[in-house]
Amino acid sequence: QVQLVESGGGLVQAGGSLRLSCAHSASIFSINAMGWYRQAPGKQRDLVADITSGGSTYYADSVKGRFTISRDNAKNTVYLQMNSLTPEDTAVYYCKLYGLAYDYWGQGTQVTVSS
Repeated sequence: QVQLVESGGGLVQAGGSLRLSCAHSASIFSINAMGWYRQAPGKQRDLVADITSGGSTYYADSVKGRFTISRDNAKNTVYLQMNSLTPEDTAVYYCKLYGLAYDYWGQGTQVTVSS
């Protein structure tokens, strides 16, 4: 069973930065891609950014130029650097692993941006 553990969430003022981490227990050879999603209260869970095993990245329009997804295969960790945060970025952020046969989710980490 693959486990994903997110960390790095918290309370930050508008304009500030946070870096989320997602540590996983999967072999890198079993991963197609890793992604970060977010879900605000009363809203659906949306893709924020993802990175493929080949290193290609995708960003939602709302975070382009502000967020950066990266990975450290030696540490089995994926990161989401979030800069210039706004109150609209407030949500629970989830890490997702796209495996060869199954997908896995982390438990989520709360990000709250105050105005």
